[in-house]
Amino acid sequence: MSSNQAPQLRPPQAGPGGPDVRTSHATNFSKGFVVKLLLLGMVNALGVYGVLAAWGAESYGILWAMVALLVAANYVYFSKRALPLKYILPGLAFLLVYQVFVVFYTGYIAFTNYGDGHNSVKGDAIEFLLISNERRLEGSASYPLTVIRDGEELGFAILTQGDVVRVGRAEQPLQDAPDAVVSDGVVTEVPGYEILPRGEVLQRSDDVTRLRVPLSEDPEDGSIRTQDARAGYVYVSTLEYDESADTMTDTVAGTVYRPNERGQFEAEDGSRLPVGWRVTVGAENFTTAFADPRYSTPFVKIFAWTVAFAALSVVTTFLLGLALAMVFNDPRLRGRKIYRSLLILPYAFPGFLAALLWSGLLNRRYGFINDVILNGAQIGWLTDPWLAKLSVLGVNLWLGFPYMFLICTGALQSIPQDVTEAAKIDGAGRIRTWRSVVMPLLLVSTAPLLISSFAFNFNNFTLIYLLTGGGPRFSDASVPLGHTDILISMVYSISGIDGNAPRNYGLASALSIVIFVIVATISAIAFRQTRKLEEIN
Repeated sequence: MSSNQAPQLRPPQAGPGGPDVRTSHATNFSKGFVVKLLLLGMVNALGVYGVLAAWGAESYGILWAMVALLVAANYVYFSKRALPLKYILPGLAFLLVYQVFVVFYTGYIAFTNYGDGHNSVKGDAIEFLLISNERRLEGSASYPLTVIRDGEELGFAILTQGDVVRVGRAEQPLQDAPDAVVSDGVVTEVPGYEILPRGEVLQRSDDVTRLRVPLSEDPEDGSIRTQDARAGYVYVSTLEYDESADTMTDTVAGTVYRPNERGQFEAEDGSRLPVGWRVTVGAENFTTAFADPRYSTPFVKIFAWTVAFAALSVVTTFLLGLALAMVFNDPRLRGRKIYRSLLILPYAFPGFLAALLWSGLLNRRYGFINDVILNGAQIGWLTDPWLAKLSVLGVNLWLGFPYMFLICTGALQSIPQDVTEAAKIDGAGRIRTWRSVVMPLLLVSTAPLLISSFAFNFNNFTLIYLLTGGGPRFSDASVPLGHTDILISMVYSISGIDGNAPRNYGLASALSIVIFVIVATISAIAFRQTRKLEEIN
């Protein structure tokens, strides 16, 4: 071949016993394709299960979201054109489900009256009202009754006047059981069920007397209930719902209830039925948070303490961590590795365990600090408002300084030595070198971490909940809030999840949106200010 003749490029050939490298593994059923097929098969099976569950629960928004994610996953991982999406699709899916959806759903709930008495849709509220207002039907027959069990779920087997056995559970209306066995006018055996022994009937008497087995799918037909686990009676609702007129009528008193704008059935005299449904209420929750003295007064105090707690936590942990990093960054100090390992031990333990441990150590009567170190003193570290705040800051300092120690150590070691040597040659002393050279370079790498630490402590629910529970309580507040509560623990208390207050998810969601706006605003301003440090680089 002459020197001016270009070499001929040949397509790569298949190796001995191997496939042609030009052929995609998606078309030759290679090991990679089989593994991908199996993994996607499991993902699709889980997704189909989620779709069916959403269909059964009539959650059509979740259903269509699951369908969209399944279609996207199959297209991306079986298509040659979507190669970049293969790496970001899992993270993108989790971002949409656990972040974007949560934010938008919280925003939606913030404009509703979701909470106690308004937990579901109108149809569920109507059904619950009809069920919860039942009484025994006068003149109804008594049915021989046997308590049965399907796993842990109880049910009833009754014998009707025509010697027909009917079986049902709380979620399954009565159905004929032709294969059941009757002896001496009592049902003694039901295929697929276990007859509950008399001893267990007595042990679970509360469950038995509360059990309601519907006669049919229509809640207005009533249900079978019992008081002695031997005889069943028909109970019917004292309320009657007229679907065409959309009214609820009390058949005993004759009162007619009509739906109002608050999601409840209301009579002309202003009386309301206790259970309603979820409706939009506009900005009412935000107005309540800032205008209702029950919430606005503690909100101001808690907001001020939250900002102070987050700021002081960042400042104290950073200063202590920086001081220790400077000390143990000195090459003249012996045993630095051992000391550094000991200093990061508080960071190695789970935060919730440390908070529970300190809660016991600071106990007023039996805590190690009062009982042993202070020789039996009874100092209210967690019961006095100011001492409780100092205790929270102290415990958070113990938990947080190892993290700051680590990042400051890394930042100090990354500063070039020639920069500090040049400052010394120019005549700068130690303090001037630290203030004008080392500290600015240190903040270049640590400032974003300080901002994220502020945002974390702004929502440090675990420490507050496990150490003080938000206490001690405000003496002048009508809601269960305290001196060490921060905004996120205030949201938790107002939501009523802990059972100390009526559930009010709408108001709690509104406060969550407020917290999000506050943290986002402070973080944006702080990041804007830290841009000035980029000029140092």
